[in-house]
Amino acid sequence: MRWRDRYGLRRLRGPKIAKFDRDANDADIEALIAFAKSRRGVEFYVEPETFATDTTAVAVADDGEWTRRRVGSPAVIGKVARGLALPVYDVQLTGYPPRMRAYNERRKREEN
Repeated sequence: MRWRDRYGLRRLRGPKIAKFDRDANDADIEALIAFAKSRRGVEFYVEPETFATDTTAVAVADDGEWTRRRVGSPAVIGKVARGLALPVYDVQLTGYPPRMRAYNERRKREEN
C-alpha cells in the first residue's frame, strides 16, 4: 500500500470533517514540492480543516510569492517539509507573513 500512498495522504488523514471539498491527492503535494524547489526561502503555513475545505498548506517564498494546496492533514505537510528541510508553521498561531500581503499588493498595482 505504501507505493500507492507516497506522501501518507490516506494513512495520516485521520477523521474527515470536510463535506464539500475534494480530497488532497499526490498532485497537490507535488505542486508544493515543485514550488519549494524552484524558489528561495520557502516556508509552509498549515491552514486548518473546516467544514467546507480540507486541510491546506500555503507555501510562501522569500519574495512573498505564494501558492495554496490541499494536504489532507498537518502530518503530511510536516513530512514533506522535513524531507525538504523547510519550516512549517501553524497559521492560527503565527498568522501569515507580511511579505505575502506585500506581494499581493504589488500584483494588484501591476494589474492596474
